[in-house]
Amino acid sequence: MAQDKLIRLVAKGDKDGTGKGHTYYVHKNRKTLAQMKFAFRKYNPFTRKHEVYSEKKK
Repeated sequence: MAQDKLIRLVAKGDKDGTGKGHTYYVHKNRKTLAQMKFAFRKYNPFTRKHEVYSEKKK
């Protein structure tokens, strides 16, 4: 993956804060989605559940 085009997604964690800070790196189409911030539900291996991951600065 080209390092300059990666977006970092960070987990918000559950209500107790468990799993907070786990990261995924993904690509983003900057031509069509330049203004949008990503927020996905992805699997967090620490909590063993699907949680919300939001885009943060690299």
